[in-house]
Amino acid sequence: MKYLLLLLAAGWGLASSSAAAAAARPLNIVVLLADDWRFDTLGVAGNPVVQTPSLDRLAADGLRFTRSYVTTAICGVSRASLFTGQWMSRHGNPAFAMFKTPWAETYPGILRASGYYVGHVGKWHNGTFPKANFDFGRAYSGTHWINEPDGTRIHVTQKNENDALEFLRTRPADKPFCLTLAFFATHAEDANPLQYLPQPQSMALYQDVTIPVPVNATNESFHRLPPFLANEANEGRARWHWRFDTPEKYQSMMKNYYRLATEVDTVCGRVLEELRREGVLDNTLVIFTGDNGYFHAEHELADKWYPYQESIRVPLIVLDPRMPPAKHGQTNEEMVLNVDLAPTILAAAGLPAAPRMQGRNLTPLYLEPRPPAWRTEFFYEHATITNVSFIPSSEALVRKDWKYIYWPDFNREQLFDLTADPREENDLGADAKQAPRLIEMRTRFAELKAAAR
Repeated sequence: MKYLLLLLAAGWGLASSSAAAAAARPLNIVVLLADDWRFDTLGVAGNPVVQTPSLDRLAADGLRFTRSYVTTAICGVSRASLFTGQWMSRHGNPAFAMFKTPWAETYPGILRASGYYVGHVGKWHNGTFPKANFDFGRAYSGTHWINEPDGTRIHVTQKNENDALEFLRTRPADKPFCLTLAFFATHAEDANPLQYLPQPQSMALYQDVTIPVPVNATNESFHRLPPFLANEANEGRARWHWRFDTPEKYQSMMKNYYRLATEVDTVCGRVLEELRREGVLDNTLVIFTGDNGYFHAEHELADKWYPYQESIRVPLIVLDPRMPPAKHGQTNEEMVLNVDLAPTILAAAGLPAAPRMQGRNLTPLYLEPRPPAWRTEFFYEHATITNVSFIPSSEALVRKDWKYIYWPDFNREQLFDLTADPREENDLGADAKQAPRLIEMRTRFAELKAAAR
């Protein structure tokens, strides 16, 4: 009854009789958060190589958002935005420190205060892990192989699985629950020359496959970047040398990257199967997403950070038991953001978003017979890391068809027609024909930047 009253107080609109039945009690929540996993690293997204059968099935049973973005493409900041529903400008974590938003205003904090059993397993990356804020908290990342207290070595993704299943099997049966399963894979082990270290049983995968090389993984594309990126001091360029600067290295690295992805997919499938076995999948909101995109050698770069499409677009699959059957297996092309997930999670619990959350509850996009008007643009931001040569700050106004980029450290603008030039190879910032558009987007960019703060 407590949760039903909370649900009514939040003004939750029910889309159907089946939704009403599901909403008679608060939904459990499972967030499957992959690392450095961009939007098209899924079989269901059209990737011709990577094997992701569990996530493909999740998309078939749920809904896949094809235009999901992060507001900052770096691990720690993106995770802070996930927890707080806020842009970096508001939550105050420009790099890897603890965000400044009070814990009581995060989705795990609100859920726990409202009676949920709350767990976090895996990567944290926002300062010291606040274990006391969770009923079940285990944080670790940084290497693919971990030494357990008894001296045995375990792969980080296997540990993710073990801990997630322990959470589900030991949770109190009389409480709703929320688990954030934050994988370290597919992140590289940066200090290791091998970079990507899958488990031995995965090495048979992709052996006889040739990974397609992106058409703009060329030196010409690299030199079309602004000069402060098109140089060897740029960290994206340095990491390209680590991973992709020969055809042989590219094949080896990408195969191991995809092996890590398939291992994550396998664990996601086992978590979903455990939810089915326990009889709670039909009352659980499941979300799969990534913390940022990833360059697979496009522009002869590696990693993320910059406002280009490969870096800022992430997968998003939602399995919601309130979803009408007609929506199962469909895709949605609305522009959705990582900051939308906290309000969405809280709405599934019948709780309002914290007042300072900036994202929007996504569920009306698939629960309402007539979905509401939605955003058509957003503000992107990234702080300088170390110095302007290493990773310069970047900002952008992103639309489906156009993108305006501003590099504050160099007072440099870029403009891209994403319809005609989806790989962002032809900067139109100096094109006199685009001057009116540039002025309009520059003005709107300033408005959204101010709103983010």
